[in-house]
Amino acid sequence: MRVLVLGAYGFIGIALARALRAAGHEVTGLGRDPATGPRVLPGIDWVCADLARLRTAADWGPLLANVDAVVNAAGALQEGPRDDLERLHHVAIASLAEACAAAGAIRLVQVSAPGARTDATTDFMRTKARAEAAIRRSGGDWVILRPGLVLGAQAWGGSALLRTLAAFPLVQPIALPDKRVQCVALDDVARVVLEAVEGSLGSRTEFDLVENAPHRLREVVAKIRAWLGVPPARAEFVFPEGLVALVSRLADALGRLGWRSPLRSTAVRALEAEVIGDPAPLEAHRGRPLASLDELLAARPAGAQERVFARLQLLLPALVATLAAFWIASGLVGLADVARAARTLPESAVPAAMAKAFVVTGALVDIALGLAVLRQPWARAACGGMVVVSGFYLAAGTVLTPGLWLDPLGPFVKVVPAALAAVVAAVLLEER
Repeated sequence: MRVLVLGAYGFIGIALARALRAAGHEVTGLGRDPATGPRVLPGIDWVCADLARLRTAADWGPLLANVDAVVNAAGALQEGPRDDLERLHHVAIASLAEACAAAGAIRLVQVSAPGARTDATTDFMRTKARAEAAIRRSGGDWVILRPGLVLGAQAWGGSALLRTLAAFPLVQPIALPDKRVQCVALDDVARVVLEAVEGSLGSRTEFDLVENAPHRLREVVAKIRAWLGVPPARAEFVFPEGLVALVSRLADALGRLGWRSPLRSTAVRALEAEVIGDPAPLEAHRGRPLASLDELLAARPAGAQERVFARLQLLLPALVATLAAFWIASGLVGLADVARAARTLPESAVPAAMAKAFVVTGALVDIALGLAVLRQPWARAACGGMVVVSGFYLAAGTVLTPGLWLDPLGPFVKVVPAALAAVVAAVLLEER
């Protein structure tokens, strides 16, 4: 079959695309960034489109030519500079369902979420519910699947946050520890989607993809901690509700700068509502349950890379904040006393006026880089800029003021670890 996978370079989408390709299907991935798809999943065809711009069935026409099935694994947790949930989750998918039904032979597999109801507490769930309703009304050939908390070999969003929390040394920080969640293996999600595409789940059917028994969030984090090989925590710190609300508001504010934190208010409210589904219909249809949390963790033992990832993700926010503070402070210090800073340059080589211009320009560049690293779409480029500017400062300083290498305060020596910190941040900031 010829299958179009929406959101094919996302955490779930990439697993679905790989499973479909491994089963012999001809897969085309659809993503918003034309460079990311071919980089993370070479070997399939890619088309570039922004779902938020696909508002009518006619808009979908060219994308559905010669397609037998469409799998929608695209989505966004919360409104942001790049994400309009109503257009992305509802309008685009309603028009897609209409287009698939009009074509007559295109099966639509919708990856939704447990708790997708029109009276839900979040826009994420409400827009997902409206999309489901539109699909049901379309009269086409469709299957709706609602995975619970998805855990896989890779980590993204909520699953990455769980690993990060589980890797915390000595103490186990946790919020909402008694809320219940049901997990599902990413491999199981991929297998069920494959079955849906191939027709073995029937037509116009709906299933929750969750393990049989729910777990308290405290239990999930403890199991992931043991899976990572991190020693048991000596104590547990439960975030008070007020602190959780404050952190989620801060994460929402950072969302306006492009940071898609799993601590945003939508994720918190989803946990408050609990991630619970009904495994019985799918088990009755397939004759077997999905893997439990213990089984899915045992199937993929963790190694050093999982532990290192979790610990580095714990440090990333502090690293970005430190880089921003360092570069902004460096610029402000230079601007605070331009004349004094200019005197560090030998007047025989650099005239006083030129030295002052050099100091002011450098200070403004420093501040610009410090501010840029705080905006997610610019952060990696800003880190690259920090490395380049650091190299320029060291090269120019070595020529003009070589004695500063021997200065007791080490102004040149300290530039090297600062540049290396920017390199590390650039590596960790790679989104996919």
